[in-house]
Amino acid sequence: MIARSTPTVKRRRLAGELRRHREALGLTLDEVAERLEWSNAKISRIENARVGVLPRDVKYLLNVYAVEDEAREVLLTLAREARQKGWWHSYGEAIPPWFEVYVGLESDAVTMDKYESEHIPGLLQTADYARAVFEAFPAEDGAEIDKRVELRMARTARLTASDAPKFWAVLNEAVIHRRVGGDQAMRAQLAYLRDMATRPNITLQVLPFDAGAHPAMSGAFTILGFPEPTDPKVVFMEGQTGGLYLEKPHEIERYSLAFDHLRAAALRPGDSQELIARVADSMA
Repeated sequence: MIARSTPTVKRRRLAGELRRHREALGLTLDEVAERLEWSNAKISRIENARVGVLPRDVKYLLNVYAVEDEAREVLLTLAREARQKGWWHSYGEAIPPWFEVYVGLESDAVTMDKYESEHIPGLLQTADYARAVFEAFPAEDGAEIDKRVELRMARTARLTASDAPKFWAVLNEAVIHRRVGGDQAMRAQLAYLRDMATRPNITLQVLPFDAGAHPAMSGAFTILGFPEPTDPKVVFMEGQTGGLYLEKPHEIERYSLAFDHLRAAALRPGDSQELIARVADSMA
């Protein structure tokens, strides 16, 4: 078990182990729910790792699954650790509950494959660019925007940490042309983008307009990979008021294949750097 694992990842690991024990006994959600006098929806939420679970409830489940001794204590410890607050909780309402899950997963990921169609990836944004993105929503409060920018900048530290993940981003060409925050802010953003792309753990490609149709025309997505084999990859897609998390093997395979096609269709990293430089120079 990785010591630095966040509560989010520990909760996900616990959920997977509880599901594995249930399935090993051939029990359905309905059967477990009947024994515990719970709703099957409650068990489903626990196994989906989208909500926290009380150690007391884990004990009840382990009793049903006849898990004892060392294996039992490991899972109970995991349940207690999964209840701890992550570093991002100090940002309060600046981070909606549905996005807390993503930040927790992002904090533990060792690989990040990302396709962006509309804006610079959050982990590669400058503060001015991020602020302009948040200010595009007219109803946003100034103090709340300050907190969100602060959170986003805290997240960017992930890419320069000693245990930084392998980050591979493919950007639709429209992303580098869209003048978010004005010419000066955008030039600074593109310069920062080029600088970050020189880091050994970061690969950046631009998907040019003339690439034509491609397998991600439905929108942006991120594939997160983790250090433990018991923690499968996750595909994440962000919306206005919520996020979609995909974890089934066929879903991961589908998006991984799409990303492979995007990488093949995009400009090579060196050519992408040259295009970004030309676009920046045009913003006089």
